[in-house]
Amino acid sequence: MTDKGFTDKVKGKVKEVTGDMTNDQELKAEGLIDQGKGKLKEVANDIKDAAEEVTDKVKDKFEHKK
Repeated sequence: MTDKGFTDKVKGKVKEVTGDMTNDQELKAEGLIDQGKGKLKEVANDIKDAAEEVTDKVKDKFEHKK
């Protein structure tokens, strides 16, 4: 099972909040970057799933025409 970006988003949020609480702007920025990576993985996975769904539908149509 892939985490689909969830782990990066959680890790990033922890870093962001910790950086905010300790006034560590570098850690806060790392957290925001990690959250962005997580979101990007999530979107990429959604696109992959949609492409697989379309591919399956096309295959089904061609199989029914034979």
